[in-house]
Amino acid sequence: MGHLIPRKCWCLNSFLRLSGDYPRISTLYSDHHPLLMAYLDPLFHRCTSFSHLKQLHAHLLTSNLFQTHPSFRIQLIELSSLSSFASLPYALAVFGSVLHPTTNDYNAALRGLAAGDNPTAALSLYSRFLLLSPPRPDALSLSFALKACARCSHLFFSLQLHGQLLRLGFYADHLLLTTLLDSYAKSSDLMSARKLFDEMPQRDIATWNALLSGLALGDEPHLALDLFRRLRSSFPSLPKREEPNSITVVAALSACAQLGAVREGAAVHDFARLRGFDADVRVSNALIDMYSKCGSVDHAVDAFRSIKEPDRTLVSYNTVLLALSMHGRSRDALNMLDEMPSTLQPDAVTYLAVLCGCTHAGLVDDGLRVFRSMRVQPNMKHYGAVVDLLGRAGRLDEAHETILSMPFAPDAVLWQTLLGACKTYGDVTLAELAASKLAELGSNVDGDYVLLSNVYAAKARWADVGRVRDTMRTNDVRKIPGFSYTEIDGVVHKFLNGDKGHDKWREIYRELEDIGARIGELGYEPETSNILHDIDEEEKQHALYHHSEKLAIAFGLISTKQEETIRVIKNLRICKDCHEVAKLISKAYRRVIVVRDRARFHRFEDGECSCRDYW
Repeated sequence: MGHLIPRKCWCLNSFLRLSGDYPRISTLYSDHHPLLMAYLDPLFHRCTSFSHLKQLHAHLLTSNLFQTHPSFRIQLIELSSLSSFASLPYALAVFGSVLHPTTNDYNAALRGLAAGDNPTAALSLYSRFLLLSPPRPDALSLSFALKACARCSHLFFSLQLHGQLLRLGFYADHLLLTTLLDSYAKSSDLMSARKLFDEMPQRDIATWNALLSGLALGDEPHLALDLFRRLRSSFPSLPKREEPNSITVVAALSACAQLGAVREGAAVHDFARLRGFDADVRVSNALIDMYSKCGSVDHAVDAFRSIKEPDRTLVSYNTVLLALSMHGRSRDALNMLDEMPSTLQPDAVTYLAVLCGCTHAGLVDDGLRVFRSMRVQPNMKHYGAVVDLLGRAGRLDEAHETILSMPFAPDAVLWQTLLGACKTYGDVTLAELAASKLAELGSNVDGDYVLLSNVYAAKARWADVGRVRDTMRTNDVRKIPGFSYTEIDGVVHKFLNGDKGHDKWREIYRELEDIGARIGELGYEPETSNILHDIDEEEKQHALYHHSEKLAIAFGLISTKQEETIRVIKNLRICKDCHEVAKLISKAYRRVIVVRDRARFHRFEDGECSCRDYW
């Protein structure tokens, strides 16, 4: 245990001198003097560096206060693991040196581990705790373990802790139940989270927020909005403890962002404004994100501008930079980067947002300048953005050289990015190289095969197309189905390719016929080059014409007023034919159409797209 003693006890005298208490306390320097102990406790709160902490640790060890006075060592463990100068390995070494650890000792270590970089370590320690004879976990022990479960999404452990919570008689502790609900929600077990919520005898706003955040970030953002509406409608009669707060608003805005539900988002914004929550920078940041993801980039910028300059955080800048970049406003993003105050240093997210903007706009020189001027170490995503930047511009050799020059091994995403560029520019040799690298990495996603197949198809190498398709069947690779959805009057409508499951599918298909006639007059010709070659031309056109985004746009045309913008969200990248059709529809029908695909936003108006056909 001697290796844990950083210095001799004279260090404490130095620390006390720095704290201003040395003249009074130095005369009392006796290991067990009661006045010395009275002074020690506040000294923990005055620790401002790791050096101070080690000096206190040294004194506790040499005076034997470490083993005999648990309150001091618990403060030491907590400072070692949770302070601004924390060192979790040191905290664990301190904990490991305790001869007879109490429940509070375990709780102090659990708390630090649950908040650290490896929360699963807290679960391992909790398991060791249960092996004691008898185990003595209390409500705090369970709380820290559940927080660790939430951070690492460990559903099995959450279920085990739920059972222990019941056995130990803590079911009346609504704070502990809220933590359990949060762990279920963040482990994507939304059914258990909702069941627990409904069964709770007492709730507060933290309980509502835990369920809202889980629903909003999971697969059921529409249920999060339903819950928020329920909360909002009952607001006047709610007890004080259940009144919505800024965290509630952030969760609701996150749900709106996922769904692209701009009307609902605007209603949440109105609610936040009336309650004064929009003064919270976290709400403002969520508003930027919501408006951006709903296709209203101007409103997103307005939300950013509404934040008073001293209150703008790095998150505020990063969110608006990403909004501008994803909407093709890359010059604005570059200018915004230059406007950042010197008090805020760009981080990895900042640079990635701007690089993505340069990629989407084809600003190769600007993107390379930003990459070379980065003040943080570039990571895989930054290199991926540069590869994409060069690949989209047709500079495939430079893109390949960038991959080879990286200080770490490339991942599958980089090779997929290069493969996509090869498909665009028809480079068969480099496409085959990228495909082979993907195979070496064990990648087996449908996109890899489809891209390579399309490269071969563009060169009419049908035997190679057939070989790729045979490999897909052998490896049981299934193509991810395309789907799109749009919000009409607060209701989200989802469409699959060739969908006939919607209540109004007949009207939608009739509208598609009208669309075909109108855009045909504008010179539309179906882009069938990437459709499988073993079906005839009429079948190819039929397959193209019933893509999910076309169905969603047609439904939008028959369901909205002339002046309304049609907003569509798609899970995959928009295909070339759908892109051309959307441009022509915007001109033929004089409508604004915003499509959010997997990569970016496309705003179609008067026959043009904000991406300038570069995507």
